Amino acid sequence: MVIPNMPPGPRLSPRSPLFQHHFVGGNTLMLNLFRTYGEELGLTARSEQLDATLARTLQRLEDKTARLSIGQARLDGDKLILSVEVSSSAGHKFPTGFPSRRAWLHVTVTDAGVRTVFESGAPRPNGSIVGCDADDDEGAYEPHHERITNADQVQIYETVMQNSDGEVTYTLLRGASYAKDNRLLPAGFDKGTAPQDIAVLGAAAQDEDFAEGADRVQYEIDVQGAAAPLTVSVELLYQSLSFRFATDLRQEGTELVEQFIRFYDDMEKVPVRVVSDRKTVR
Repeated sequence: MVIPNMPPGPRLSPRSPLFQHHFVGGNTLMLNLFRTYGEELGLTARSEQLDATLARTLQRLEDKTARLSIGQARLDGDKLILSVEVSSSAGHKFPTGFPSRRAWLHVTVTDAGVRTVFESGAPRPNGSIVGCDADDDEGAYEPHHERITNADQVQIYETVMQNSDGEVTYTLLRGASYAKDNRLLPAGFDKGTAPQDIAVLGAAAQDEDFAEGADRVQYEIDVQGAAAPLTVSVELLYQSLSFRFATDLRQEGTELVEQFIRFYDDMEKVPVRVVSDRKTVR
């Protein structure tokens, strides 16, 4: 088969076989939406095609996106001292640039009786995150953390837009700049020399442990009264559409937005677990 017909002049010779190339992103939300409401939307793609694309997307997210490890984990009196390191395997910042995406650390500590004594970053069924300032207040956002000491603090990797008055916004046309950009950096990215349009913004810019494609977060957790051994579970979770972005969309009131929100409200909003680790502390 001959495919190219440019530039003008003698065409390239026929070739066989021809191969397909898959461009795999990370938007599992829309793929699940298409699978569920494809008939109403008039999609021509078959269900098995959507299933295959979703499987490739999940494989990419879970196998080739990030690495995570629990480093130091020790008891110091009634305190559990914990170090978590996460790094990107992507060739760009993770999550990618569209500001509705976010990834975060979900950390759980259970005692010998399998009682939860600490949890940071728990996902809610409605798509929000327990302890996330933005999900509780539309004018706020969760800062970047070097050290976490209570369950109301969550390490969330994201961009946060602000309008020309410096107020947080989730409407693209109102975005004038970023208040926060602590997305995980690709290997080789030097945040000290990066130009402003791709710079690290917010507290992550001064965090010495946020560099060289990785981030290290320290946890100091009060475990008084907990029965050893303690089990520490950490996972990096990912959302294509954050809770606050979906909430902002509801204000538009157009026919297409109302259709999307109807789909969104009926769907499960379980985030994708990108990578995880577990350790026992005695």
